[in-house]
Amino acid sequence: MSQKFSMTPIAHIHSDFAEKFGVPRQSGLVEELEADIVFEPAYQNPDALRGLEDFSHIWLIWVFDRAIRDTWSPTVRPPRLGGNTRMGVFATRSPFRPNPLGLSSVKLEGIEMRPEVGPVLLVRGADLMDGTPIYDVKPYLPHADCHPEATGGYSSDGLAHVLTVILPPEWEEKVPAAHRAALRAVLAQDPRPAYQQDSDRVYGFPFAGLEVHFTVAGDVLTVCGIFPAEKA
Repeated sequence: MSQKFSMTPIAHIHSDFAEKFGVPRQSGLVEELEADIVFEPAYQNPDALRGLEDFSHIWLIWVFDRAIRDTWSPTVRPPRLGGNTRMGVFATRSPFRPNPLGLSSVKLEGIEMRPEVGPVLLVRGADLMDGTPIYDVKPYLPHADCHPEATGGYSSDGLAHVLTVILPPEWEEKVPAAHRAALRAVLAQDPRPAYQQDSDRVYGFPFAGLEVHFTVAGDVLTVCGIFPAEKA
């Protein structure tokens, strides 16, 4: 029997990504990335987090709120496969699915009490855009959630491939010191869609209040400009 129900976000994440471009393809790929999870007023009771500080990692259940559509397709084109091969939507992590839910495993660095918003989760390795609504938080259970023997299908191809990043000093100094390692790690993952391989093209994306421009030739990514991001 089909049953519909509604859910309310319990929190929102504050990350360095104002747009989809540049966001790591999966959680945990760039642990240098830091983010804050701020709860909605109804869920700011510290008792709701009692015991969570004993876990090193947590699960986030969230919604692709900027990819919601009225219709869905049974097949999608994963960017990892160059955007040309169709796979079943349930064999991918595409945002374009019947229920646009996302699932991320992140490292819990700590829980910080802030007078104005209550408890805030400090996490690393998130793959969420700034402002993404979070619908649930669960502890990661190593004895149940970790499967070393698991196989990853087509997603395993090219996992070890990272780019060499050239970040000239004149551009690196534009980046706050606290964000430099994260930016380098994001760039090393090659933010471009797999089907874009134009060595003459200048790519750009917003990161931590900055606009980062770069080119890619072979396995080398070169940053060619970092500027203050334009305010919306």
